[in-house]
Amino acid sequence: MRVALAAALLAIAGAATAGPLPVAGTVVKEKPALGSLIAAGAKVEKVADSVTWAEGPVWIRDGGYLLLSDPPENRMFRWSAKDGLSIFMKPSGYAGTDTAIFREDGSNGLIPGDKPGTILMADSGSRGIARLDLASKKKTFLVTQYRGKKFNSPNDLVLARDGSIWFTDPPYGLKDLDKSPAKEMPFNGVYRLLPNGEVRLIDGSLTFPNGIGLSPDQRTLYVSVSDPDQAKIYAYSLDPTGKVLSRRVFADMTALVKQGLPGLPDGMKIDAQANLFASGPGGIHILSPKGVELGLIKTDVTSENCAFGEDGRTLFIASTHAVLRVRTKTRGLGY
Repeated sequence: MRVALAAALLAIAGAATAGPLPVAGTVVKEKPALGSLIAAGAKVEKVADSVTWAEGPVWIRDGGYLLLSDPPENRMFRWSAKDGLSIFMKPSGYAGTDTAIFREDGSNGLIPGDKPGTILMADSGSRGIARLDLASKKKTFLVTQYRGKKFNSPNDLVLARDGSIWFTDPPYGLKDLDKSPAKEMPFNGVYRLLPNGEVRLIDGSLTFPNGIGLSPDQRTLYVSVSDPDQAKIYAYSLDPTGKVLSRRVFADMTALVKQGLPGLPDGMKIDAQANLFASGPGGIHILSPKGVELGLIKTDVTSENCAFGEDGRTLFIASTHAVLRVRTKTRGLGY
């Protein structure tokens, strides 16, 4: 290995920093109820840097580390407090040589797996939903098409208790987005993959569906739309079988986009009390189950996604080139 290359890899890996970490944001309190979720004076710390576009963080409990995607560089990073940041997998998405059609050919959203020792991924470059075995790094694709047509570039996903995988499919992985000649779908969809392999289109009317989440009772599906002209989070009411009963606007952040705040509605996570920690203009918005803005984890640059980790009370934030963290008083759903 060349000396320069070795030095670059060591720099990007970055052993865990001793001493105080850089502060990369502030917590802004909008409602008194935020005090039960985040302590006054909680620090927003930068734990890692040197990512081109951080996305899809997921905490691996059996191992105590964080994985996150870097979609435009087609790689996946691993971070831990002990070892710092290192490349876990490259390529993380598309493994072929014909990359001319892609804008982002790597993996995107990552979530805990449906089987021990695995994660589930929205593989933007491979244009499918896959299961990744963490030990062997072998992928098993669960779905790549709907009615004979390739997906655009699956972006984010959530696993339901019944084994269904709900996911979004915007065109962000393709060059020229909706105008890409490689785009086979006439729309950008929200889908549900059932345990039996059946794929159902949930909504094909959204311009840029992106982040997705499920309420603790599994009766509300949340989908964010990364459209500067319609920067909204929608809530879908579900019946006990997962059938959509209705759709409503849960939060409208379009005015914040017009104010010039960095970012759009993107990835989200939900705590055990059904509050949303949702990326949007300005950082991570903390929304009550009724859609009331309780506060904002204000970040200096665009924040794309987040995930609870460690003991379930640390929120990790994928924020452009960096990974941030803030301690909370709540727990992530599933902890």
